[in-house]
Amino acid sequence: MPTTDATTAAATAATAVRTGRLEAPGATLHYEVRGRGPLLVMMPGGSADAGIYDTLAAELADRWTVAAFDPRGYSRSTLHGPAGEQLPGAHSEDIARLIELLSPGGAPAAVFGSSSSAIVALELLSRRPGLVGRVVAHEPPLVELLPDPAAGRAVFAAVRESFLRDGVEAAMATMAAGLAPEGGAGGGRYEAATGADEESRAATGPVEDGGATAPPEESGGGSEAEAKGKAGAEVDAVAEAATVRRMMANLPVFLEHVLCSFSGHAPDLDALRAAAPKLVVGVGRDSRALLPAVAAERLAQRVGSATAEFPGGHVGLTEDPVAFGARLREVLLG
Repeated sequence: MPTTDATTAAATAATAVRTGRLEAPGATLHYEVRGRGPLLVMMPGGSADAGIYDTLAAELADRWTVAAFDPRGYSRSTLHGPAGEQLPGAHSEDIARLIELLSPGGAPAAVFGSSSSAIVALELLSRRPGLVGRVVAHEPPLVELLPDPAAGRAVFAAVRESFLRDGVEAAMATMAAGLAPEGGAGGGRYEAATGADEESRAATGPVEDGGATAPPEESGGGSEAEAKGKAGAEVDAVAEAATVRRMMANLPVFLEHVLCSFSGHAPDLDALRAAAPKLVVGVGRDSRALLPAVAAERLAQRVGSATAEFPGGHVGLTEDPVAFGARLREVLLG
């Protein structure tokens, strides 16, 4: 029977992060891998990068080889030229290359995407269905599937224009006003959000308040173990604040080059209908009346796919990563 030390060492090895670089047309992609087993690709949405999945990936690394990455033009994934309009198709080909690189023996991978990255996951499924065994698309904000697509497009166009004219803060305010419940874009009640969707809002809070939470004051006592615990917590807080700043720096690319082209994307419904047995559309328990969830449920109805309710709202994966991860595990294994 393994000792406690051996068990701890094995668990640490399973969640240790291995990083790599992948060359793709027009970009060099940064990716991170944890665990062993079948490949699970976790796709960040909004202005987020691989760091958004640190906790969730560690939770799932006991069962899967969990790969996360920075989308092209974000954080550590550099473009080979000036930033231009980003399209879900090009991003889906990046994921295809990553699967071909990392999937053991060429086995189909599982893919999870949330918000804007769920749109990329759908594009991957429609273009390259043989590469995936299961796709979980959590609340893709596809305005073309809303009851009033033009209203949805107008909201996001106004956000982009606000950014180009007045900057990130103004764009966030425009997004909040445009998606507030009284706005009613697309015929539903839509939650006020930030310029990078709620994933980025969940991450940016500490930085907006001036940085990570201050370390606890010295008490003048306590055990060595307590002191080490406090030191570890301080290191974690510093690392988290750095991750937040890195993702916030992606906001200009998201607002100018991703927001409208992704949300306005028209998915290939015929191809998704043919691949529907592989698709699960996720909806947050607390966000069913809001724009992304309305679009998601209409997508599932149009293509005949399964749906699954997840804890929390549009950014449930950051609200409670452990509970969200447990539900994702159930859906992936179901």
